[in-house]
Amino acid sequence: MHRLFLILGAIAGFLGVAMDAFGAHGLRAVLDEYHLSIFRTGVSYQMWHAFGLALVGVMLRLFPDMRLLIGAGWFMLAGIVLFSGSLYLLSITGMRGLGWITPFGGMSFLAGWLLFGLSAWRLERN
Repeated sequence: MHRLFLILGAIAGFLGVAMDAFGAHGLRAVLDEYHLSIFRTGVSYQMWHAFGLALVGVMLRLFPDMRLLIGAGWFMLAGIVLFSGSLYLLSITGMRGLGWITPFGGMSFLAGWLLFGLSAWRLERN
């Protein structure tokens, strides 16, 4: 399972860099500053959580029986899709109706880090 999260982290990081380049070079001319800042927020959160996914993969390699880490990784991935994905769509299409999805992604990020922290807490206690 650790390989999966390492690979997912690498893919998320690769796509995050690609999205940042797309925003900087492709969207700068067509989006206003407000929508470009929304897009950049999506990129920023995606990149941080790409590292989070890779960290989950490393921790699972060291502690393969720590099931909370698996949940942390899935929540981080869900957060990238829901939070960053909705911000990308919102900024490019201008469809405000997509905004209701974003908080679910944010909650997924929070749940992922909470589970990661609980995993660390359990390691300390053992």
